[in-house]
Amino acid sequence: MAATMTEVMHDAGEVHGIVHKIVNGDDADWASWYSDWLINLSPLPDLLGFRPVRSELTYVLVQLDKDFTAQKPDQSWEEFYAARIEDYFSKNKPS
Repeated sequence: MAATMTEVMHDAGEVHGIVHKIVNGDDADWASWYSDWLINLSPLPDLLGFRPVRSELTYVLVQLDKDFTAQKPDQSWEEFYAARIEDYFSKNKPS
């Protein structure tokens, strides 16, 4: 069974939680960590149909954090991020 984008985001959160516990502190650069992990160690590129540029994915993640915090949606962060990552990159796919 292929992973869904929401499952990929959940897995990223789980792994980041383990890494965060190991370093015993805040991760001010969390978006860079997530984008690197998502591009290099998850099925994200397969789900999108291409390998996004890391800096662009980092930018999207930072904006999603701001949007999620401001909007306080009635859904999990994983669902919120997954839908918007798919939407963003479907509109910004390299030619």
